[in-house]
Amino acid sequence: MADTRTVTELFALDTLLHDDERQIRDTVRQFGNEKIRPHIADWFDEARIPVRELAKELGGLGVLGMHLEGYGCAGMSAVSYGLACLELEAIDSGIRSLVSVQGSLAMFAIHHWGSEEQKEHWLPQMAAGDAIGCFGLTEPDFGSDPGGMRTRAVHDGGDWVLNGTKMWITNGSVADVAVVWANTDLEEGSRGIRGFVVPTDTPGFSAPEIRAKMSLRASVTSELVLEDVRLPESAMLPKAAGLRGPLSCLNEARFGIIFGAIGAARDCLETAVDYASTRLVFDKPLAAYQLTQAKLADMALEVGKGHLLAYQLGRLKDAGEVEPAQVSLGKLNNTREAIKVARECRTILGANGITLAYPAIRHANNLESVLTYEGTSEVHQLSIGRALTGASAFR
Repeated sequence: MADTRTVTELFALDTLLHDDERQIRDTVRQFGNEKIRPHIADWFDEARIPVRELAKELGGLGVLGMHLEGYGCAGMSAVSYGLACLELEAIDSGIRSLVSVQGSLAMFAIHHWGSEEQKEHWLPQMAAGDAIGCFGLTEPDFGSDPGGMRTRAVHDGGDWVLNGTKMWITNGSVADVAVVWANTDLEEGSRGIRGFVVPTDTPGFSAPEIRAKMSLRASVTSELVLEDVRLPESAMLPKAAGLRGPLSCLNEARFGIIFGAIGAARDCLETAVDYASTRLVFDKPLAAYQLTQAKLADMALEVGKGHLLAYQLGRLKDAGEVEPAQVSLGKLNNTREAIKVARECRTILGANGITLAYPAIRHANNLESVLTYEGTSEVHQLSIGRALTGASAFR
């Protein structure tokens, strides 16, 4: 057999990264391979994950809120954060989801829109993994259209009283704090939406776990139920009014997904190449057949292009120039291509591909969720379409 090349080598991807970025990537990759990969198939099979233990380790690694400044956060670049997401999702989407929800949703909301008191109280704990956060925006009947939310926050004396239900909330059942979005004025519509920092031990707050799922099984997914949850005036995020607040958080999380999804695809491709190189079919390796090589070549192109797109958007984000429509480009492309790669790799693995001894089917199942959350493919298509035409097709 001739010398082999990885996708990273074929695309010379390392030439596009700085030394410190490669070091962060390699550190997170080593952590994932040593600490998580040996257990992830069992966690997925058993639909469990030791969130608190992992949060402490991830906090020690410095990846929780790593792209935020101050308050115990590492203040790393967007590209560095993206590379960490890529390596974590190469292990499992559930691990990257834990980090994304903690850092890009809950912590970012408090960091960007919160009061100094809220930041000083929560962010150091969350960066260390001592406190776990969740983000309550999606409702049972309102996902792609968050402006229609029914969760209410009513002023009562000097307090706010919240009532409503949130759905599909990562980390919800194990969280110490929830950033919950509620409508404070129905007549104002989406302009009345405000965010609240809700300690999960507040009376009236509960978070039953959603168990019957075939995707993101190594991840805690919950419903949030708020029944007359009474909060002080200081619980409101003072700088966020309307949908601008929660949508800015979603854009942060989508950025991590752009990198993360391509990490899952890379892991599938590497597994398929290794398997095909040793699996004998009609007395020669499966990798020596033209059909197999065509599949591998096509997938390598998409995985490599996905990296290039992620790196470009990361550089734009670090320069403060990335636009929401550009993030939509990355999220749409990389999730769509990643799930195709995972499914194609499964075919190369044959019957072995449906077992948890190999990661392809686990990644494929997870990517079904990643394809949908933080904006469905259809929503991102419309966002890109609006950028191209100037016409909004959402209504």
